[in-house]
Amino acid sequence: MLVGAFIGELIGLLIGIDANVGGVGISMLLLILVAAKGQASGRIRPISATGITFWSGIYIPVVGATVLAGVLAVVVSCALVPLLSRIGGEPPPPLEPVGGQPPLPKDASVEQGG
Repeated sequence: MLVGAFIGELIGLLIGIDANVGGVGISMLLLILVAAKGQASGRIRPISATGITFWSGIYIPVVGATVLAGVLAVVVSCALVPLLSRIGGEPPPPLEPVGGQPPLPKDASVEQGG
């Protein structure tokens, strides 16, 4: 787990963010690789193999639940924007035009260059 966390932190630094990028996934891949090599050589006891199988099996549901929770949080937040905007009271004043020029009147025609 520590090796995966270290590699995840290193990847985060390499891409310029202060976060662990994929450390848990890297740890799981290392666990699977070490377990396969240990089972092939006969050095892993059956109780250890059972634990490795458990953690390998639980990884995908945990990641799936995390992704689902993130997606639901975004969907609910987007759905609540109209409701929250009504609670605010009066609408904000209109934005000033870019460049400091006054806006055109609604009935003014737009001249086309040519």
